[in-house]
Amino acid sequence: MTSASSSSARSLFAESKQRLAERVQVNMNNISSLARQIQRGSKSNELLTKAARDVASTENQMQNSEENLKKMQLIAIHMGYQYENILKSAQVLTEVQEQLAAMKR
Repeated sequence: MTSASSSSARSLFAESKQRLAERVQVNMNNISSLARQIQRGSKSNELLTKAARDVASTENQMQNSEENLKKMQLIAIHMGYQYENILKSAQVLTEVQEQLAAMKR
């Protein structure tokens, strides 16, 4: 009877040992999976940080572009004024030339 019970005990011990080894393996797999997810998460955080920096940089560039467009609009308006003044001066010049020609006759 002792032999049967020691054989049974050995069998139970071997079975317990096998289940423990399987559980350890499952836990190791879970830990490695968790480590991969954490690593992916940290990369995601880095990517989000980079994207936020890029957006901030782009926002600054957009503000600069808007300011440049406003300056260009002012320049275009002033060029329009100058063009009108040049036309008026050309008309006056033509009139002066006609008056000079009339005086020479």
